[in-house]
Amino acid sequence: MKLQEIVRDLYGVDQPQGCTDEEIDSVRKIFGAIPAAVEDFWRTFGRTKELTRTDDTWFFPEDFQRWDHLAQSGILPLLDENQYVCAAAILQKDLSLPDPPVYTRMAADEGPWVLSASTVSEFLEAALTYEAIWQLKYSAEEYYWLTDEELATVQAKLTKRPAVLKNWMEMEVTFYSNRPDNLVVIMDVGDQYQALYGGATQESYAALLEVMEGLGEPI
Repeated sequence: MKLQEIVRDLYGVDQPQGCTDEEIDSVRKIFGAIPAAVEDFWRTFGRTKELTRTDDTWFFPEDFQRWDHLAQSGILPLLDENQYVCAAAILQKDLSLPDPPVYTRMAADEGPWVLSASTVSEFLEAALTYEAIWQLKYSAEEYYWLTDEELATVQAKLTKRPAVLKNWMEMEVTFYSNRPDNLVVIMDVGDQYQALYGGATQESYAALLEVMEGLGEPI
């Protein structure tokens, strides 16, 4: 799915605002190279305010001007969890690639970087879908635990989106919808499943409730 479609349908943005070439060049001067896929993302969405209303923090060119320490880390950060529990980044050695892999790491233990996506493009599709759940206008107020049987109901009655967010806070996250502007987020935490869901409009949320209402135990 194109990123523009995700941002249009789930964020309600028809005309995203991007960074200038000058702003992107300022980051290139810091790192020596920027992957083309990151440049395209910044050039298209880098000043789209709706992306800054999500639960976690995207990194855009202006952040590298404000926070000098970002240039000293040996990585190009893309996304930080809101309490800095988990981070996603491109490793320095991969910055010359046009669409390099993205790795995540649990910040608390500063352990090894673990592969999250084989390309930036894959990561952006999954992460933008995931982050949309935090700003959908109509949404469930709680997380829910789903049983295996309830998950099977979701899988049978909704359409699985192609993106998968891997190794985000040590979880695998998948997505389901029955309209382009609604979303169910399923977080596999090992032997249990957490769910969040919502819609961009009252109608799209109502369509989702036809499947989700009554499923799960509030956390």
